[in-house]
Amino acid sequence: MKIKAFKGLRPACGEAADIASLPYDVVNFEQAAKQAEGKPLSFMRVVRSEIELPLGTDPYSQEVYGHAKENFDRLVADGHLVREDVPCMYLYRQIMGGHSQTGLVAVFSADDYERDIIKKHEKTREAKENDRYMLTRTLRANTGPVFLTVEDGTELDKIVEDKSDDTALFDFTADDGIRHTVWKISDPDVIGKITAIFGAIPCAYVADGHHRSASNARCARYFKSENPNHTGDEDYNWFLAVVFPAGQLSILPYNRVVRDLAGYTRETLLKKLSEICSVEKTESKSPDSSKKVSMYLDGQWYMLSFGNTDGLDAVSSLDVALLQDRILGPVLGIGDPRTDERIDFVGGIKGTGELERLVDSGKFAVAFSMYPTTVGQLMAIADAGQIMPPKSTWFEPKLRSGLFVHTF
Repeated sequence: MKIKAFKGLRPACGEAADIASLPYDVVNFEQAAKQAEGKPLSFMRVVRSEIELPLGTDPYSQEVYGHAKENFDRLVADGHLVREDVPCMYLYRQIMGGHSQTGLVAVFSADDYERDIIKKHEKTREAKENDRYMLTRTLRANTGPVFLTVEDGTELDKIVEDKSDDTALFDFTADDGIRHTVWKISDPDVIGKITAIFGAIPCAYVADGHHRSASNARCARYFKSENPNHTGDEDYNWFLAVVFPAGQLSILPYNRVVRDLAGYTRETLLKKLSEICSVEKTESKSPDSSKKVSMYLDGQWYMLSFGNTDGLDAVSSLDVALLQDRILGPVLGIGDPRTDERIDFVGGIKGTGELERLVDSGKFAVAFSMYPTTVGQLMAIADAGQIMPPKSTWFEPKLRSGLFVHTF
């Protein structure tokens, strides 16, 4: 793998907490606006600048990208985002409750992404990829890091060993209770050793951020085509990412809710499901193992057990695939969960109480609480060149935007 240090932008001392924002794609318009409320420096005003424009503004319009550039340029001009004097890497630790994870921040090769040295496991949605491409191209900057992982047992394990909080560049606890600590690495000798270590790591995996990585690679192709003197050393050939050892990561379930029962009553649906899998009333709102799904219907939880799945490949044996292939598709008529408006997805961070609330409100008819996909399953599918079903993984905590900005 090829990685580099970079002379990026970062918050001025004491302003990291005011600038850092959640990623653009984990909040809707209303949530994004609330995140930025009372925070004039919030990077949400860059990654989701439509929150400052008139209601009804097309979020994919040039007006939005132009306004994002105005906000971004103002943060730089007013000294809230400052340029490093020398190329740097960083260590970035997040603590959420009892879970801690520390990753290395650097810029990674767009060519490695194109050659599948950085491996993917999801398809991108055209509208979302176009959106991030236009923002990145307009700002000439990577505004949010891609979330990468590598197998355990590499030298990265030693690089990210914890540091003393006394030497931290940033150390703050966000509104959601997650603590973020950043240490700067600027010693050229240390950076050289880290670069050499990654030269011996055969590949990385996109854990979260497929649209960001795809749009970054697309920007590299665009700027290359526009530059008759292209050498391969330009900053646009690299994109911002944080890479973690796999063993540090926490994957939460990505749950499903469906708006109607496709003509079934509660009784006829339960009868139909009993022909497909084991169905039992339960007090368990989450399954305790794979090949099981908890279903919330009409105020009652049921445990669905799929039984024998021998002979299925790595993708088809995923719990989300079993649910889609055996129940959501053939019974409830959800043909393509990427585009069907009758289904929605709820990140595991919101808990099963959110599933109950959505069904009890009448907005949805049934909810499915999943067992989380593992990092091992993700890697096996990426290694096989296969694609996971949509919304198979929910990584938490989320990497903040605005703490590191790579420009080109």
